[in-house]
Amino acid sequence: MEQVADPANLNAAWQRVRENGGVPGIDGITIEAFLEDAKPRAEALRKELLEGSYRPSPLRRVTIPKPSGGERKLGVPTVQDRVVQQAILQVLQPILDPSFSEHSYGFRPGRSAHQAVAAAQEYIQQDYGWIVDLDLEAFFDRVSHDRLMSRLGQRIADKRLRWIIRRFLQAGVIEEGLRKPTTEGTPQGGPLSPILSNLVLDELDKELERRGLRFVRYADDANVYVRSERAAVQAFENLIGFIEGKLKLKVNRAKSAVARPWERKFLGFSFTPGKNAKRRIAPKSLAKAKQRIRELTKAGRFDFLTIMAKLKQYLIGWLGYYRFCQTPSVLKELEEWTRRRLRSLIWKQWKRGTTRFTELVKRGANRQEAAKLAGSSAGSWHISRTPLLHQIFPGGWFASHGLPQFHANL
Repeated sequence: MEQVADPANLNAAWQRVRENGGVPGIDGITIEAFLEDAKPRAEALRKELLEGSYRPSPLRRVTIPKPSGGERKLGVPTVQDRVVQQAILQVLQPILDPSFSEHSYGFRPGRSAHQAVAAAQEYIQQDYGWIVDLDLEAFFDRVSHDRLMSRLGQRIADKRLRWIIRRFLQAGVIEEGLRKPTTEGTPQGGPLSPILSNLVLDELDKELERRGLRFVRYADDANVYVRSERAAVQAFENLIGFIEGKLKLKVNRAKSAVARPWERKFLGFSFTPGKNAKRRIAPKSLAKAKQRIRELTKAGRFDFLTIMAKLKQYLIGWLGYYRFCQTPSVLKELEEWTRRRLRSLIWKQWKRGTTRFTELVKRGANRQEAAKLAGSSAGSWHISRTPLLHQIFPGGWFASHGLPQFHANL
């Protein structure tokens, strides 16, 4: 706790919380407001931590949409609680992380989702062509506090630190104006949740290693790779017994499966069939991207420049992740489809035939061809694929307006 409460550690924690931003907790104090009297409260905070008298506030419940549909519940701590959690994390990380499995990739320094996907690909290329895809139902809501604290107690001797972590776990949440107790789970939303979840699931990792199984885990997404369907079925049944019997967690049987790796998705990716498996974007991930692009390029919402700015912001993040695929033709097709969406949007925004004719001629179109296209009764989606509109709005034109290159660096 002396390390947690060290002024340099608390200051580093505050800087990280400030960089991460975020909304206020139940006290309504923003990061900017917290900054105004951070210094006067720093010594009081340090004293409370060392004396063991610090009491976290309840979490503010918010929900966000899940990529797979439905909603994910988050618990938003106050700014001060985030600072304390971050300070604890900075002390716990170098103690706990080195003991975690090399096959665990989620929320760990120097590790990433891309590394997890590459590790899965390597197993498939080594002819481990069957997968046990385990989905833990509402994992973050079901973690046993007693089991978690027991695991923590094996590593951390300082009772003050263990007690404050338990207080964070049991601080409760404010939902619809009512305070609800939290008797289990590690609520998502605070800095401590990821490392505590890894501590819980490290027990699963160690069991998989003991059984000699090849696996990849990223947070609560765990895939086990074996050579035959029979071995996969046997591993599936045995692991359900361990997870539900020993770890007291719940396996979602509807979402878990024994299958070929290319029939499932992992962290947004899938693989091409066979031993020479290549990384590809999972069909559902691609469909969601196209749906988002449709929403962003919907006519009538914003002017073209605003739409391009929003689209660029989305695509830079999406491509930064999915360019890791090894099927550039998919990205090339998506790029062409996106440009067609934008040509269709421009055609809709021009609205009248006279405007369309004027704009085409202004951009260098032959007057006769411009008149013919402007007078067409075809829909904008059909018009968007015509040679003239491709000539007027080539790929370079969209690049000059901020559209990223989808298949760059592949």
